[in-house]
Amino acid sequence: MTASLSSPLPARAGIGLKPQHYADVLAAGQGTAPAWAEVHPQNYFGAGGPPHRWLTAIAERLPLSFHSVGLSLGSASGVDEGELDALATLCRRYAPAMVSDHLSWSNGRGDRFPDLLPIPYSHAALDHFTAEVGRVQDRLLRPILIENPSRYLAYAGDDWGEVDFLHELCRRSGCGLLLDINNVEVSAFNLGLDPAAWLDAFDPRHVGEIHVAGHAVKDDDMGGAIAVDDHGSPVRASCWDSLARFLDRSGPKPVLIEWDSDVPDYATLIAEAAKADALLRAPAHA
Repeated sequence: MTASLSSPLPARAGIGLKPQHYADVLAAGQGTAPAWAEVHPQNYFGAGGPPHRWLTAIAERLPLSFHSVGLSLGSASGVDEGELDALATLCRRYAPAMVSDHLSWSNGRGDRFPDLLPIPYSHAALDHFTAEVGRVQDRLLRPILIENPSRYLAYAGDDWGEVDFLHELCRRSGCGLLLDINNVEVSAFNLGLDPAAWLDAFDPRHVGEIHVAGHAVKDDDMGGAIAVDDHGSPVRASCWDSLARFLDRSGPKPVLIEWDSDVPDYATLIAEAAKADALLRAPAHA
């Protein structure tokens, strides 16, 4: 195992920054402002315009975390070089406290898919993913975080369990983990796993940021149900419980309220962040 990962983000609650909340964030006073904000850097790859004017103003007040959705680290052809160049340029411009992407792939030969598709947990996939993370870290001149996926199906014949795969990736590449607790719950529901066992098995020293969110459970076409990672509702009670369980072992970590569809008003989002801050201040976690 590596030494404990020290996150440059404050061990407080942050929010996913959305355009409809730009003015609210800048107007917020003490008690109504998040401790930090996360953005999808792909939304700021343009050279200028209103998005950059807003983000520049917010970056003067809050630490930023860049949560990339476009590097496609798991693609057989390797990282998307255009995406990596644009991300590197944006990092030089804003110097974010943290940069992350996903344990997934999105690009095929000549194709782009609007999803974060899971990779097999094979020896070959681990070798490939480790090398691609190394390329990104060398280009950005910093370690990055990799987010555990939400899964709907599992590959047959994997060489590794998910936790061991992520541990080994962190060990080999020097990256950290963006622990998405909602994704753990979604995958566990869909694959018949135990989310508590997953969280108990993961070494908190690798974790540089935590996500919590809501998800939907929908009927499928076979008389069962499927959990859908839609980030479109308040954080589920089970997710809060899982966060508290993990913080009992890890101590305080930066926690993001992730809400990407059916985005609520600012007051609702900040109320969710306040719940996370209350957990982080609890005596057992402080």
